[in-house]
Amino acid sequence: MKEIIFTAILVLFVTSTFAQDKVIKSQMLVFPPQEKHVHGSSLVSLPNGDFLVAWFQGSGERTADDVMIMGSRLKKGYKNWSEPFVMADTPGIPDCNPVLFLNANGKLFLVWIAVQANVWEQSILRFRTSTDYNNSGAPQWSWQDNILLKPDDRFAEEVEKKFKELPESTLGWAGYAPGYDQMITEASKDARKRSIGWMTRIKPLLMENGRIVLPLYSDGYNFSLMAISEDHGSTWKPGLPLVGRGPIQPAIIQNKTGNLVAYMRDSGDSPERVHVSESADKGQSWTASQKTGIPNTASVELLVLKDGKWAFLGNDMVGGRYQLSLLISDDEGKSWKWKMHMENDPAKKGSYSYPSLIQTADGLLHMTYSWHPEKKKKSIRYVVLDPM
Repeated sequence: MKEIIFTAILVLFVTSTFAQDKVIKSQMLVFPPQEKHVHGSSLVSLPNGDFLVAWFQGSGERTADDVMIMGSRLKKGYKNWSEPFVMADTPGIPDCNPVLFLNANGKLFLVWIAVQANVWEQSILRFRTSTDYNNSGAPQWSWQDNILLKPDDRFAEEVEKKFKELPESTLGWAGYAPGYDQMITEASKDARKRSIGWMTRIKPLLMENGRIVLPLYSDGYNFSLMAISEDHGSTWKPGLPLVGRGPIQPAIIQNKTGNLVAYMRDSGDSPERVHVSESADKGQSWTASQKTGIPNTASVELLVLKDGKWAFLGNDMVGGRYQLSLLISDDEGKSWKWKMHMENDPAKKGSYSYPSLIQTADGLLHMTYSWHPEKKKKSIRYVVLDPM
């Protein structure tokens, strides 16, 4: 792998804010607030001008067997989303973390996880595809299967190598207990553990050469991995693990050099900051993750805009999810000169998180995210804005 010279800390530098009344074109709830838990949305723009959104919904998350994947459609020219409909449901098993995307041939994919034994680490990757998705309601699914990955011994070798490249840490050390790094390194040698429990969250990167890089993460290993397809999503193989102390739920883009860049939620030690990693071989292998200067408490999104700027969407804070911000950079993440709060609860009680972000051909940004102003008042919010 070509060596990458990578800056360890990126500075969060905001010099300007958006004028919201000029930038936001529309905003609405996908459905009226409800008591059930709704979370983890994914948004896709369809060729006919419709939008489709998916999320998981039920009486909880992994421990609630009634959780299923729900969806809604915004027809072209309509002002309101349709009544929600079922997108996928594995009977008796929670279904979570849906991801929607179109491959290069226009086939629609829904990828999600079925949480076996009500434990994240036992999750199974599932997917459905459709070429008949332009009518009202849910797509007509023509195929469904599992995505089964089998990382080989190179997985363990990469984990051990990358932990040695990280700064020394005493995380997890005690007089009679091994360290965090050592425990994860030992677990990486277990072929059963590394073959299961990989979970979706953010849409994949579709590259010009046809490769699809689908970001995954593991709560067991507390780091990430990419599933890679060279045949438009018919078959998948695992890349090497993206190793660090808590880099999960990657959002992937391609920079001007052609390298891939992943920004990730921080599930590791303090201080809580967005993690970053880079790949020089189209997503097969990654640098050990390092922390940026962006505070973080939950899932993040990242997008290269049509004018070359980068857009970051996430909870740029610690100690809650009551603030959700859109940041724009014109120097590929070295600084973030524009900022806008999508949500900022002055009472510091609400939760607004797990965003999905896309840009349409007209340059407008479309986003959805979990909208939880109260424990028993939850929905998915949809916002359209002009990044100007």
